Amino acid sequence: MADMTRARVSMQELIAQRRRAGFVGRGAERAAFRTNFDLPPEDERHRFLFHVHGNAGVGKTFLVRELEQLAREKGALTAYVDESVDSLPEAMAAISRQLGSQGARFKELERLLAAHRERRHEAEAAALATLDTEDGGPSAGSLAVARAGLVGLGMVPGVGAFAGVLDAGQLAQGADRLRAGLSARLRTQEDVQLVLHPERVLTPVLLRELTDAAATAPWIVLFFDTYERTGPFLDGWLHETMTGDRHGTLPATVVVVTAGQRPFDTARWGAFADFMTDVPLGPFTEAEARGLLAAKGVVAEPVVEEVLRLTGGLPVLVSTLAEQRPTDPDDIGDPSATAVERFLRWEQDPVRRSAALACALPRQLDLDVFRAAVDCDDREADALFAWLRALPFVVDRGDRLRYHDLVREAMLRMQRSRSPRGWAEQHRRLARKFGAWRAEYETGRGEFDRWADERWRELRLAESYHLLCAQDPDALPDVLRDFTDACGTDDATAARWARVLLDAGRDGGTEPVSRWGSELSRTLTEGGVPTALARLLSHADLDEPAQAHTRVVRATALRRLGALEEALREYDLAVDLGEALGEETPSAPGGGPAAPLPDLARAHRGRAYVRGELHDYEAAIGDLDRALALEPDSPSAHSVRGEFHRALRHDDAALRDLDRGIALDPAHHFAWASRGALHLTRGDLRAARADLDRSLELNPDYVWALVRRARVWRGLGDPARRLADLDRAVALQPDWPWGRCERGDALRNAGRVEEALRDYDHVLALDPDYASAHASRGAALAALGRHEEAVTALDSALRLNPAYTWALCRRAESHLALGSVDLALTDADRACELSPDDEHARAVRDRVRRGAG
Repeated sequence: MADMTRARVSMQELIAQRRRAGFVGRGAERAAFRTNFDLPPEDERHRFLFHVHGNAGVGKTFLVRELEQLAREKGALTAYVDESVDSLPEAMAAISRQLGSQGARFKELERLLAAHRERRHEAEAAALATLDTEDGGPSAGSLAVARAGLVGLGMVPGVGAFAGVLDAGQLAQGADRLRAGLSARLRTQEDVQLVLHPERVLTPVLLRELTDAAATAPWIVLFFDTYERTGPFLDGWLHETMTGDRHGTLPATVVVVTAGQRPFDTARWGAFADFMTDVPLGPFTEAEARGLLAAKGVVAEPVVEEVLRLTGGLPVLVSTLAEQRPTDPDDIGDPSATAVERFLRWEQDPVRRSAALACALPRQLDLDVFRAAVDCDDREADALFAWLRALPFVVDRGDRLRYHDLVREAMLRMQRSRSPRGWAEQHRRLARKFGAWRAEYETGRGEFDRWADERWRELRLAESYHLLCAQDPDALPDVLRDFTDACGTDDATAARWARVLLDAGRDGGTEPVSRWGSELSRTLTEGGVPTALARLLSHADLDEPAQAHTRVVRATALRRLGALEEALREYDLAVDLGEALGEETPSAPGGGPAAPLPDLARAHRGRAYVRGELHDYEAAIGDLDRALALEPDSPSAHSVRGEFHRALRHDDAALRDLDRGIALDPAHHFAWASRGALHLTRGDLRAARADLDRSLELNPDYVWALVRRARVWRGLGDPARRLADLDRAVALQPDWPWGRCERGDALRNAGRVEEALRDYDHVLALDPDYASAHASRGAALAALGRHEEAVTALDSALRLNPAYTWALCRRAESHLALGSVDLALTDADRACELSPDDEHARAVRDRVRRGAG
C-alpha cells in the first residue's frame, strides 16, 4: 500500500518537499505573510500587497516560491509571473493558464487572449482601410488623422521624442482615423479594442473570472517576480486594478506579491501604503546564515566563520556552500567568483559534474534542452535531470529551469576562460540542435506566419544566442537582420532580439555584440523602432540587400506612426537600392526574379500605400504597376490599385483590377466592397448590392461596406434598410466621423431631425473641419426653422469648401427664409455657376428669383 501511495506522488512534489524542509531564514517575512491569511480582508491589519525587493542574490525568488507554498497550504489558488512574459496580455495568459490548472476555468479570457494574438497581426493590413473613403476626398481633419498613425493610440510604446513631431490634435484625430480603419478590417468592435487597448477588453474579463474563482477557494494569490523587468508594463495596470474600479473590482480575497530589485514607486503607490507590506531583503543576518549552515550539518566554527566571511551572507552563496557540508576552511574558495565550481569540488561523480557545467550554457532548460546539452542515454538523463533540478542554485519554474544569475555567470566565466575552444564547440552543438528544431517547426509556415508564432521565435532566439556565444562569423549579421524582421513584428519582439544580443555579448565576452545589444535596447526605449533601425542603418556594416530590407521595414514603421513624408523618403531609398540590385543580380533559375526583388516589390507596395494616404493616386498606381510586374499574382496589390483607380474615376481600369483581385483571393472582403462601391458610382445598384452583400458575408462587421450598402439602399428607396446598416456601423464604430454623418443624413431624411443633430454634433466634436457634417447640420437646423443657426453652420461648411454646391443651395434657402433675398440670390447664382447641370441648384435659383419678385 505504501508503494502505491508513493507511486501517486510526483517527482516534482518530492523535490519541493525536500527543498521546503531545508528552507532556513526569512522567518519574520514568512510569519508576516502566513499571519495575513488569518486576518479577514475587512480587518485593518490585513494587507493586500506584499513587495519583496533587494539586490541580486538575496533570495527574492526563493522567498517568493516559499510564500507561494505557504499560500497553497492555506488553500489559496496561486499564479506566478516572471520576466518570461513581455506584455500585459502575456501576463494575463500566464495567470489564466496556472489558475486553470488548479481547477479555475478562465474560458472567456482564454478566448479573448487567442483573439488578441490573431488580431494584433492583422492590424497592419488595416492601413488599407485608411485610404480615401469619402466621395470628393477626405476633410482636412481626415488628412491629419492619416498622419497621426498609431502614436495617438499608444500602440507604439516608447516612441519618445518622435511623438513630439505630432501635435495633440493630430494625435487625437489620428486615433479616430485608425479606429475607423481597424473597424473596416477587423471582424468586430471587440477585435478593434483588442488591438488598440487590450487591457480595456481583457481586464474586466479577468476580474470577473477571478471573482468566480474566488467562490471556490478562500484566497487567490498572484505573484509577480523579476518586477524590475515586468514592472514597466505591469505596474500602472496593477495599481489601477487594485486601487480603482474602471475595469471592475478585484475580489477582496486576492493578495498580490511582487518581487524586484527596486522599492515600489512611492509617487504611484504612496497612498496605498496602509494596505501593503514592504519586504526589503538584504543578506542573511549572521543568525540566519548560521541557522542554514547548522541545518546542513556545517557547525565547525572555523568553517562557519569562513563561509560568513566569503559570502557576506548572500543567501544563494551560503546555500551553495552549505549544501556541500565543508569540514575544513581550506575547502572553501571564493564563492563570488566560482560558486558552482566550488560546489562541484565535492561532487565526486564526473557525470554529474559535467552535466551541471553543460546545463549552465542554455539560458533556460527543459528535459529536451537538457538532453541536447548533456551527452547521456535517456534513462540516465531522467535521473540526472531530477538531480539537477534539486540543486540549491537551480530555479524551478515548473515547465523549465534556470540557474541563478550569480551562479550561472560564474560558471560561464569559468568555462569560457578554461577552454575557449570547448566553450565554442558546446555552443555550436546547442545552436545546431535549436536550429534543427526551428527548421522542423517552420515547415509549411510562411515568413509572416513564422514571425507571428511564439514557439518559432523562442527557438530562433535560442539558436541565435548560442551562435553568438560561439562567435560564429555570420552570427552577428544574421541576428541584426533578424532584429530588423523583429521590428516589423512588434516592439516587444524587437526588444527580445535586442536582449539576446545583450545576453550573448555579456555571457560570451564579446564586446561588439554587447555594444549592439545595449545600443539597440536604448534606441528602442528612446525612439521606438524607427530610431533603432536608423541606428542600425548608420552604424552596421550592412550589405546592400540588408540595407534595402531594413529601409523597407523602417519605412513601414514610420507609416504606422503617421510620419508619411519620412516614410516616403525611406521607401525611395529602398526602391533605389532594390532596383540597383535587380540590375546587378543574376536571375533565379528559370528566369524568375532574383532574391532581392521581393523586398523591391514590398518597397513599391509600401510607397504606393503612403502615396495613397497622401492622395497622390497617380504615383501610387505607378508603384503598384511596378510591384505587380515583380509579383503579378498579389491579390492585395491588384485590389488596392483598383481602389486607387476608383478614387480617380478610372472605372474600367478599377473594374479590371478588382476583378483580378477577387479572382486571386475570393475571400478578400476589401476587394468585394471596393467593387461594390464602383458599381454604386456607375449607378448599377443591383451589382453594387450583390458585391457589398458578399463582402459583408465574408466580414459581417466591415463598417465601410455597411455604409456603402446604406447608400445602395438609399438609391433603391429602402430607408429602413439604409438606417439599419448605418445603425450597425455606428454601433461597431461609434467614433467614425463618416459613418456617423451618414447616419445623421438618414435620420434627417426620415424626419428624426433632433437625433440627426446629435450625430452631427458628435462628428464635429471628433473632426471640427468636417465640411459635410457642418452642411448637414445646417440643413437639419433649417428643417427645425432655426435659419440663423443654419446659416452659421453652412458658413462653416463653405469656409472649408467654397465650391460646395449643395451647401450653397441650402444657405440660399435659409437666407431666403430670413428675408435676405440678395444674399440668397448670390448663393444660388454661384451654385449654378459651379454646377450648371445640377437640376437642384437651378430649382433653388428659380425659387429665390420668384421670392425676389
